[in-house]
Amino acid sequence: MADSAISPTRSQNYPEWYQEVIKAADLAENSPVRGSMVIKPNGYGIWENMQRVLDGKFKDTGHVNAYFPLLIPLSFLEKEAEHVEGFAKECAVVTHHRLKPGADGKLRPDPQSALEEPLIIRPTSETIIGHMYAKWVQSYRDLPILMNQWCNVMRWEMRTRIFLRTAEFLWQEGHTVHATAAEAVEETLRMLDVYADFAENYMAVPVIKGMKTPDERFPGAVDTYTIEAMMQDKKALQAGTSHFLGQNFAKASGIKFLTQEGKEEIAYTTSWGVSTRLIGGLIMTHSDDNGLVVPPKLAPLHVVILPIYRTEEERPAVLEYVRSLEKELRAQSFDGQSVKVKVDDRDMRGGDKAWQAIKQGIPLRVEVGPRDMAQNAVFVGRRDKGPKEKSGMPRAQFVADVAKILQEIQDTLFQRAKSFRDQNIQKIDSLKDFETFFAHDDDKGISKAGGFALVHWNPKAVGHEILAKLKVTPRCIPLEGEKESGKCIFTGEPSEKRVIFAKAY
Repeated sequence: MADSAISPTRSQNYPEWYQEVIKAADLAENSPVRGSMVIKPNGYGIWENMQRVLDGKFKDTGHVNAYFPLLIPLSFLEKEAEHVEGFAKECAVVTHHRLKPGADGKLRPDPQSALEEPLIIRPTSETIIGHMYAKWVQSYRDLPILMNQWCNVMRWEMRTRIFLRTAEFLWQEGHTVHATAAEAVEETLRMLDVYADFAENYMAVPVIKGMKTPDERFPGAVDTYTIEAMMQDKKALQAGTSHFLGQNFAKASGIKFLTQEGKEEIAYTTSWGVSTRLIGGLIMTHSDDNGLVVPPKLAPLHVVILPIYRTEEERPAVLEYVRSLEKELRAQSFDGQSVKVKVDDRDMRGGDKAWQAIKQGIPLRVEVGPRDMAQNAVFVGRRDKGPKEKSGMPRAQFVADVAKILQEIQDTLFQRAKSFRDQNIQKIDSLKDFETFFAHDDDKGISKAGGFALVHWNPKAVGHEILAKLKVTPRCIPLEGEKESGKCIFTGEPSEKRVIFAKAY
């Protein structure tokens, strides 16, 4: 047995380790279209579980699903100045609607098919949805509108990495309309709480809820709120955002309504979203040098059963035993669902099948051979422990306790990630200590220092040269915690609360 299944390891080359984990777990791969990915069944199964949980939470908070067009008229983006400035450099543009062969036989856009107005492949949908909302909202009786859509979007990224940053990605985007600013702010924070609950209780990823600094806001938003997570290389990942848009987009789209008193008012809107980058965050939070680790609540498969036999004569009895075990496990419930079980009876060496299950992050591996059958027992390996840490259990006890064991793994992963994060958060009160804390990574992407720095900051520090030099950005102003007056370490100006700075994805 090798020391680790993934090469290079996290300590040797973290970015390459990440790519190798994805490959070994068969989650996704690059497509022929630059910057786009093919999400394979193992990866899409995780996304489906994320969708299922989040969709339920959205509906529990009063939202309904709809679908809006992929293509957005160029003029729509131009209506909100900050929005178009924020996304203009990332837009893919459709200019023709037909191809025709050229003299050389190769297909080209037909000059006769040029569109009167170019269309943008949606980078986000505030403008097109706002246009429709303006038609639907007439009176205070039409409010609030609480809608979400699951879809794909495209942002023309130049430097891509599977799940974390791709030109095309899958996400959900919620868009709501309200009569008052207070209602819209309440909605914005409610959805931030939904994201935080999902991250911590399903992804087992501890997050910090906070408000973005003005320079990091969503283009066109009044306020942007975020959940920030720390990866194992001590970099931050923005794991979800919720935006209070004020009346900016409502004015641009003409979303108006008559109040109960008959007065015309401009509505207030919000938007909020998470994407397939959550899968990247899950990988980088929990996985190890043996491959993927998936929290059981999001695992496409909870238990893989590996039948062990040495002769064809032993095979029928072993398979009968494991099939009945599979049936018993499927009858158990975990997190409101049947336990997901698979018998791996492929014609392969048992060790190879076990290592594949480890690399795919399956929470529980169960080995059953004639000796276990004789004792009416099973041999169990947990993905939150080392590959060699396996133990025998009575069959009936394992079946009865399988949900409890899965929850133990879920809790272990969260506590492990939280302990790592908490150990790498530090208050810093001088520019010199800030520079030392964020010492440059080595050429293999390994952080020799760093993490989350809690520092006093003033908006006048935006664009400070040391931030560009260290490749560090303000992640958020934490919502929780007491106010603490101090002086900005960059400008010396007064500061009322500390801000989290980090290197980030």
